[in-house]
Amino acid sequence: MKTSTLLKRFVPYYKKYTRIMVMDLFCAALTTVCEMVLPLILRHITDVGMRDLSALTVRTIVTIGLIYFALRIVDGMASYYMAYTGHVMGAAIETDMREDAFAHLQKLSDNYFNNTKVGQIMSRITSDLFDVTEFAHHCPEEFFIAFLKAVVSFAILARVNLLLTGIIFALIPVMAISCTYFNLQVRKAFKRQRNHIGELNARIEDSLLGNKVVRAFANEDVELEKFNRDNHEFLKIKRQTYKYMAAFQNTIRIFDGLMYVVVIVAGGIFMIRGLVAPADLVAYTMYVTTLLATIRRIIEFAEQFQRGMTGIERFTELMDASVDIFDEEGAAPLANVEGEITFRHVSFEYPDDQTPVLSDIDLTIRPGEKVALVGPSGGGKTTLCNLIPRFYDPTEGEILLDGQNIRTVTLESLRSSVGVVQQDVYLFSGSVYENIAYGRPEAGREEVIEAAKLAGAHEFIMELKDGYDTYVGERGVKLSGGQKQRISIARVFLKAPKVLLLDEATAALDNESEHLVSESLDKLAAGRTTLTIAHRLTTIHGADRILVLSGNRIVEEGNHEALMKKKGIYYQLYESANILEKPSPES
Repeated sequence: MKTSTLLKRFVPYYKKYTRIMVMDLFCAALTTVCEMVLPLILRHITDVGMRDLSALTVRTIVTIGLIYFALRIVDGMASYYMAYTGHVMGAAIETDMREDAFAHLQKLSDNYFNNTKVGQIMSRITSDLFDVTEFAHHCPEEFFIAFLKAVVSFAILARVNLLLTGIIFALIPVMAISCTYFNLQVRKAFKRQRNHIGELNARIEDSLLGNKVVRAFANEDVELEKFNRDNHEFLKIKRQTYKYMAAFQNTIRIFDGLMYVVVIVAGGIFMIRGLVAPADLVAYTMYVTTLLATIRRIIEFAEQFQRGMTGIERFTELMDASVDIFDEEGAAPLANVEGEITFRHVSFEYPDDQTPVLSDIDLTIRPGEKVALVGPSGGGKTTLCNLIPRFYDPTEGEILLDGQNIRTVTLESLRSSVGVVQQDVYLFSGSVYENIAYGRPEAGREEVIEAAKLAGAHEFIMELKDGYDTYVGERGVKLSGGQKQRISIARVFLKAPKVLLLDEATAALDNESEHLVSESLDKLAAGRTTLTIAHRLTTIHGADRILVLSGNRIVEEGNHEALMKKKGIYYQLYESANILEKPSPES
């Protein structure tokens, strides 16, 4: 992205801190004035001393010294404000950007997360924004100081000798043009660094989350080899970055020396010919030194500038990720939900591969009805359920809840009315209590405990070391599969939705855990519209209706007895499941 485009996106973040920014620039002006006064003082003392040394009294020198010391105190106070409050402002802007990035992530659909590595996302909202603090503070400050020093230096030096000043300042654009190439290369190298850090984070995350699989297959060396390959690739990118940075800085040093040569040679010749007084040449040299120091600071800041711009660019790319699922204009909250669900000619295909998953689904589910979804893997069962809370939107057709198109109601009210229990239970790193309370954060402790009792979880929770305050570990690793599932059911009990989606909730459990969880699910489903994706067909005998999905369509429909008499796909699936579940004679 162009620098101007990125700055347009970044500058609005200063709006909240306008007063601090104005004060910061005022302090920058004070420090500049204090710095620019010294050459004038030395020029005055040198000039007076060369013309009439007796005119320089101790009182005069002390007075000048006290004035300059007072200016240095002002300079110190201004510098403290810039170093402290200015940096805090930069950190606050970084915080605002990170909050915006995280808020935007909450709006993105499953499709974005399916196609983006978590390590890359983490990098964009953490390390990529670290340099924004320095950039937000120093960028306006450094350029403002440089502008003031350039203007003041030119004005003073031009009065001394316009021709010599013109020669010096003519070198600055040449220097800028010469450095542009290397500056752009540094920017590109920093972008590659940021991208590769994201890949490195993704590699580390993947290996750590799958550490049990790694150890089970004794593939520690394989993981180490993959990590080392990525790590050395990162070193290669950094080596290239430093190469361009070194060339960039060396170019500056060459022009730095060239300017001093011009001052020494041209200034000396002008002094010999009487065009410049000795005192003026001393002041001239000091102002050129100040000017070069300013240019050097800008050059040193250039690395920080490019780091900041790279972070802003990566942030902008994240913020530009399109929000596919959002509240339509005029969306109203759902009220008094009964739980009737209607699919009207619904078709769906994933946008990234455009493979049809559902085709022309027509379906009505009555309030409180228990519907089971069965069929071959890949038949669209999970996708059909995911369309109800708008994790995805249909490619064609519409879905209604109590007669209202779900796209015309607010996402918050829609998802508050739908509870989901999945096979792959996700528990947050925290206590048992916090994970259950996640279903309704404003609930009291008594309500949380009651939800756990309804889910059949209270008894085992009380046997844990710290009861409801027991730490469950990352993703609930300290609990068994059945325990995690019952906590997730308690979470949905607390939420008390009118529509319940059970996505193979007992598929990964042993027989004993399955029995306990099934009892909890039966309690949870009572009085609620329930869609169950069945893994074990023996668990859905009591369903009011069974839908068989195959070839992206509903191909059979009815209760267990009716479908068995039909002897179609459901019959074949059921018989196959019975054969697999029967113990062998040897066992």
